[in-house]
Amino acid sequence: MMRCSHDDRMRRALVSLDGLSVGDSFGECFFSLSLDPVALRHRLENRLRPGWQWLYTDDTEMAMGILEVLDRHQRIDQDDLAQVFARRYAADNRRGYGGGAHQVLMRLGGGANWRQASQELFGGAGSLGNGGAMRVAPLGVYFAEEDSSVIVEQAQLSAEVTHAHPEGQAGAIAIALASAYAWNHRGGGNPREKRELFEHVLASTPPSVTRQGIEAAMELPRSTALGDAVRQLGNGSRVTAPDTVPFALWCAARHFNSFPDAMWTTVSGGGDIDTNCAIVGGIVACSDPRGAPSEWLAAREPLNW
Repeated sequence: MMRCSHDDRMRRALVSLDGLSVGDSFGECFFSLSLDPVALRHRLENRLRPGWQWLYTDDTEMAMGILEVLDRHQRIDQDDLAQVFARRYAADNRRGYGGGAHQVLMRLGGGANWRQASQELFGGAGSLGNGGAMRVAPLGVYFAEEDSSVIVEQAQLSAEVTHAHPEGQAGAIAIALASAYAWNHRGGGNPREKRELFEHVLASTPPSVTRQGIEAAMELPRSTALGDAVRQLGNGSRVTAPDTVPFALWCAARHFNSFPDAMWTTVSGGGDIDTNCAIVGGIVACSDPRGAPSEWLAAREPLNW
């Protein structure tokens, strides 16, 4: 495969960022809509998109931070990434950051070493949350023509700054591999490719509970109903990588060539809706040759990029 220039890599990574941010902001709308179950069901059944401006969350904010570092270094510089995350957090800390993220990012902003701050979360175990996975799809696309070992290394570096736990890093690795695969098979229509997506991810995702969940997702029959998939795989309700990444990959594989179908299935699964949709959007915007639809992009607030 011909090696692309940095500018070309950034352009394609921005395709993934558009999908991630549209998914993130679209999913975020449904947290407020869920307060009225009847209205929510009507909107989901009729695929009625929210009619107001869609606001993105920390998923998108941190993905932009990763791209900022890649644009500067053409690789993940962890010290710079820690500073970028802290700076963006300080500039706007009301983007829906989780409790662990608030702790570590405030500490980074106060001058703490990121290794110590990340490791000390959750009693010294580090975070196994889905934050490393939610922001990493554009990184996978940036390195799409590289060997999988490069994608694994760079995804792990990007996650480790805030997620010292191996599960949090495994989730990031799996999604980066998936987005790279999606770009390299953009527009692919062979149903076999859906299973090959899982096989590609599993070939390089380290042993973990997250990996076990991905294996389970791959083996679900095509006829599996959404509710059954959620019951077996989770839907991010626990906000962990094992509870989020398998379901997100199942949604992405199920609708590999249709961004709208992928989004409506994902949002209908509930759970950590914005993060689920961010992960799926970052992948499927790359596999669907049309990317994120223009009318969806127009609904999302402008990115601070």
